[in-house]
Amino acid sequence: MSKYHIYGLGAALVDTEIEVSDQDLKLLQVDKGLMTLADSARQQQLLSQLEGHMVAAKRASGGSAANTIIAASYFGANTFYSCKVAADENGDFYLNDLEKAGVEYHRSLTRQTGDTGKCLVMITPDAERSMVTYLGISETLSTAELHVEAIAEADYLYLEGYLVTSPTGRAAAIEAARIARANNTLVAISLSDPGMVQFFRDGLLEMIGERVDLLFCNRDEAIGFTGAQTIEEAAERLKQNARCFAITLGAEGALVFDGNDTVRVPSSAVKAVDTNGAGDMFAGAFLYAITQGHDFEQAAQLANLAAGKVVSQFGPRLRAEQHQEILSAPAPA
Repeated sequence: MSKYHIYGLGAALVDTEIEVSDQDLKLLQVDKGLMTLADSARQQQLLSQLEGHMVAAKRASGGSAANTIIAASYFGANTFYSCKVAADENGDFYLNDLEKAGVEYHRSLTRQTGDTGKCLVMITPDAERSMVTYLGISETLSTAELHVEAIAEADYLYLEGYLVTSPTGRAAAIEAARIARANNTLVAISLSDPGMVQFFRDGLLEMIGERVDLLFCNRDEAIGFTGAQTIEEAAERLKQNARCFAITLGAEGALVFDGNDTVRVPSSAVKAVDTNGAGDMFAGAFLYAITQGHDFEQAAQLANLAAGKVVSQFGPRLRAEQHQEILSAPAPA
């Protein structure tokens, strides 16, 4: 039996969520619905321009893969997360959050001077999230942060597509996948963001390698990545890159392929207020379910429930007790 159900690799970002209008995004020159990289000065400029909005701002540890791993851990999976934080207050906050969630991490690494990464998440009234990210020390995440034994002792390695933006991060993802395959650990990857697909497709293909065991994406990412016209055509083409996949379709649920059968799994109607973290939560719940022996349809049902709960409240994560409430909810008829 494996020591860990899931080993995650990704950025360590402290999120600040702010409610804004579409007009605010235009004035700030922020691309709606995408993740944009910025330097510290640009992020500070945005924060000062948004000063009046900061009253309801919330701080949380984040990063796409971290949200997924933390969710899986709260559901009951044994997890390990590799990331890079600086020797600063945000770094302390971040590692403390991982610990509270029961996620193991590489404790013997020496933290360096610098800035722990920060992400400014702007939520518009239509629940769409637009992000401006200062990676800070996460930009230098490298093979040095990998824990070889933990990868070898996991059922799944989970990689966030955002790693493609950093040369050292991309190299770490490729090396982690090599270690995983050498030790019969399955490799899962998320395409993360339509912007990653649009601007870094070649790098993502490099991270995917010949084929990954499981790929997560949403409708826009699937169509953008494959160049297809329809979601059905995109699903067919994704089989060249992934043995199995899960495509999230927002209010329409998900389309999953387990290597043999393709199934559409509907979701219940929810009122969305904040879509930040929906895909991360879906992946976390899905990975938890399949590592506990559930089939893809059952995993997608749980993941749809969890993602639906996340979008119905502010923030990319659920409270600890909400995970247990979802697990004990009756299965859809």
